[in-house]
Amino acid sequence: MRELLGLDALRVAVTAAAPIPVEILHFFRALGIPLSEMYGLSESSGPATWESEAVRLGTVGHAIPGLELRLDDDGEVLVRGGNVFRGYLDDPTRTHEALDDDNWLHTGDIGVIDDDGYLRIVDRKKELIITAGGKNISPANLEAALKAQPLIGQACVIGEAQPHLVALLVLDPDVAPVWAAQRGITAATPDELAHDDAVVAEVGTEVDAVNRRFSDAERIRNFVVLGDDWQPDSEELTPTMKLKRRSIAAKYADVIAELYT
Repeated sequence: MRELLGLDALRVAVTAAAPIPVEILHFFRALGIPLSEMYGLSESSGPATWESEAVRLGTVGHAIPGLELRLDDDGEVLVRGGNVFRGYLDDPTRTHEALDDDNWLHTGDIGVIDDDGYLRIVDRKKELIITAGGKNISPANLEAALKAQPLIGQACVIGEAQPHLVALLVLDPDVAPVWAAQRGITAATPDELAHDDAVVAEVGTEVDAVNRRFSDAERIRNFVVLGDDWQPDSEELTPTMKLKRRSIAAKYADVIAELYT
């Protein structure tokens, strides 16, 4: 399998920039591909944490040599060291927001450090959902789990100041049509597939499978399958495939309101 993939001479494999389901890490490592997660920012000149040998799946490893790492009172990840930038060019205001007086870089990410010093990233600080019940929930972890399901291509979890979570889901444009054709479903367009009862039911099964892995407060109570195709550099996604949450919330405000009725 490694030879077929062109990875038979691979010595190091790293994933970064966004959460990856642990199951995918297990899959590649079972093939003998030593995939592990790395964490860092442009402001830290790339890597901030990584573990190449004693990998603990679900974490992004230890601080790299020479870098100090700690959590702020609210769980924000702070780093300090020679690889941390000196500031944004000609922008002292933003520089002061990112670097405190002791030169700690405030990453904007919420993390957890275990007893052995391994860092686990929970989510972006500004993207945490606080429900009406006061629960702090990471949408990124849920969204990554949802997108790991066969039929789901994109997912956006909603729930700020709401009693529970709901999700906007977009079908995988490559998998969904094949899945439907194999079952004799004649729907031809993404919109037709999104409204097909069998497709929606299968997506519901996938959502249920994800829900079983999370706590009661983190579970998706309702969802909608959208007939749209979210593309990079669009209303829904940045050029690097990150969700434009405010834009999505505004565009689908009516749909979200119906999910809560």
